Amino acid sequence: MNTFIKTVLFTDADGRARFREENIELSEGSPAARLSPVVPSGGYQLRESPVGFRSEFHCTGAPQWLFVLQGQMEIGLQDGSTRTFGPGQHFFSADTLPAGAVFDPALHGHCSRQLGDQPLVTVFVRAEA
Repeated sequence: MNTFIKTVLFTDADGRARFREENIELSEGSPAARLSPVVPSGGYQLRESPVGFRSEFHCTGAPQWLFVLQGQMEIGLQDGSTRTFGPGQHFFSADTLPAGAVFDPALHGHCSRQLGDQPLVTVFVRAEA
């Protein structure tokens, strides 16, 4: 593998959240340990969500990576589609509210919920502005 797949949750031109995949080149390091270039970050937060956690539709406040450490997280979109992320999986959450828009829970953002019988433990790594 010469690339790392970056799953991105983003706000499309119509204001709706969608997923897409991008490649990050692993252009540094050695053949035994291929690395991406260093990506600046603005800090991280850890979160534990109990069994039964569920959020309403919301937008990401600031772009950030989300890595699942324990449990399972389901992300739901306005079109009814969902994606589930488990331990070791990740996505880049960048579905921010479009400039000048007023949040509409029937149009904007995503919802999330914990799945299964284990609490959901995640780490958020903020993208540097």
